Amino acid sequence: MKLADLVALASFFSTLSVLSIGGSNSVVSELARHAVREQHWMTSSAFADVFAISQAAPGPSNLIVAMIGYKVAGMVGAVVAQAAMMVPAGPLMILVVRIWKRTSASGWHVALEHALGSIAVGLILASGRIVAENSGFSYRGYAAASLCTLLFRRTKVSPLPVLAGAGLLGWAGMI
Repeated sequence: MKLADLVALASFFSTLSVLSIGGSNSVVSELARHAVREQHWMTSSAFADVFAISQAAPGPSNLIVAMIGYKVAGMVGAVVAQAAMMVPAGPLMILVVRIWKRTSASGWHVALEHALGSIAVGLILASGRIVAENSGFSYRGYAAASLCTLLFRRTKVSPLPVLAGAGLLGWAGMI
């Protein structure tokens, strides 16, 4: 563990913290770009694995932040990365909520709310694309993901058996 690594983690995650409109999943694409291509903290395959583990594990969805910090600088790196991702956004969120409550009836408030929703969805879709690229999806994998998305969108099927089935198909090398 080097001080330079801790500074790099703190600098990157504190910046990412205030840009994560819609939650930490909205910045996964930037996280992947930085961790894999720019800093070379991990391979794209390792990033996909870390993302999958962080999403499957119970707890906050930004567990990926601590896992990357741990990969870079051990337990101290995990704490630094997680704190840098959470602390800057906290006071900003409190300020925005206070303004948001006071202006809830104004026209610009409604327009901004719709715009931010669209931005968050776009960022999350971009994150999904990056994760899919890093996981080595084949065309069959993209087709399976598309079918699952349609199934979940149009029905009330529980995702657990579908995910289990997709996992088995992936394990068997079929997707």
